[in-house]
Amino acid sequence: MVVRDVLISAISRPCLLVWHKARRYFNKDVKIHIRHDFLTLNDMVRSYFYYSLFLLGLFIASCKEKNIVAFDEPPLITNEIDSSDIIDSSITITALPDPTIYKQGQEIRTGVTAPDSLVAFGKSLVGTPYLYASSDPAKGFDCSGFITYVFNHFGIAVPRSSVDFTNMGLEIPKDIAAPGDLILFTGTDSTIRTVGHMGIVESNEHGNLLFLHSTSGKAYGVTISPLKGYYEGRFVKVIRVFPQTYFTTP
Repeated sequence: MVVRDVLISAISRPCLLVWHKARRYFNKDVKIHIRHDFLTLNDMVRSYFYYSLFLLGLFIASCKEKNIVAFDEPPLITNEIDSSDIIDSSITITALPDPTIYKQGQEIRTGVTAPDSLVAFGKSLVGTPYLYASSDPAKGFDCSGFITYVFNHFGIAVPRSSVDFTNMGLEIPKDIAAPGDLILFTGTDSTIRTVGHMGIVESNEHGNLLFLHSTSGKAYGVTISPLKGYYEGRFVKVIRVFPQTYFTTP
């Protein structure tokens, strides 16, 4: 409304001046001095020219207020990396897992024992029969008895029952599980999410995780099984009990 009123005022004022001057010019009762009228008319033209510029300025300002005048948009900022900025494009960069997914439990002191040594000794026991509540290789192992015997062989103290491993070590994603990590499962009833079985990660290549354990199932003894199907449904978590320095991934 304000811009409109200014425009009407700006247009009407010079028109009125022209009208009054024209009446004076054609009024026969008034003596007209040619030189004076010429200068007056010249002033009128100049005034009208300035008013035209003023009106143009108001029009442009009005357009800007209504976003009618187009402006160049600023360049879009993205997080993309130009491949030309990478010196060696053959280098593969792997994103590390979010640290918030780790949960630290009670520490197990593994001393100077390396995970590979533990796994190698565990594999040497493959074929030992299953025996409930036993940790004697001459008789057989249950699942936690097998874990206890392997760790005790290297002088490492661990809980005797699988459920007692629930709050031990560092919980990690199964995708980065490595040999020597411990893998925990429910009991045979997977609807009860309490730890009731466990094993030692033997390998984890290309998403194919294998683990050592003593089972009361078909193998009925110490064996190596894949984390698929039946065991995948019983899976609870993976825990790391050895220091991070032994692993190439977190």
